[in-house]
Amino acid sequence: MASSPRSNRGPGAATENRAALIAAAREIFATRGIHAPLSSVAKEAGVGQGSLYRHFPTRSSLALAVFQQNVDELELLAARAETTFDDVLREITAQAMVSTALFEMIEIDRADAANDDLAARVDAVIASKMAGARDTGRLPPSITSDDVRLGVAMLAGALAKTPHDQRGVVATRVWALLPFGPGTLD
Repeated sequence: MASSPRSNRGPGAATENRAALIAAAREIFATRGIHAPLSSVAKEAGVGQGSLYRHFPTRSSLALAVFQQNVDELELLAARAETTFDDVLREITAQAMVSTALFEMIEIDRADAANDDLAARVDAVIASKMAGARDTGRLPPSITSDDVRLGVAMLAGALAKTPHDQRGVVATRVWALLPFGPGTLD
């Protein structure tokens, strides 16, 4: 649902415009892929392209902002005491089903410091819940956080090549192949 362009409200609207651009990019990237025209992101956000490029000079910077928000949400989930390892894997899966290109970008461009920081934050979330899964016998001691990260990369790679309406089935199949998958995704 595209917004109509708003009148120029000046620098005071910068925070609101940035948030609108990230929300629009999340939607556009999920439905049309990471290579969708950035003009469609600006249009969906209801801002001009100049505003888009002031906030996000490159496609990568916009994608990273979306992924940053995903990681923030993942950290909030993991911070709750009742959250389990399986809950974290389910949330990662849900994010991967709509943001496959973002996961691929993080894995491909690990040399980028911003990507590396986000990947390290995801790794920390995973590791934070692994101990509890080990304590309950849910996770074998031989499984490392590198193994889980590899599983997430496999998931993202498989989902990137899967039509949107079939991603849930493929995600379930990928996790079923691994000894630490979350079981059901619901």
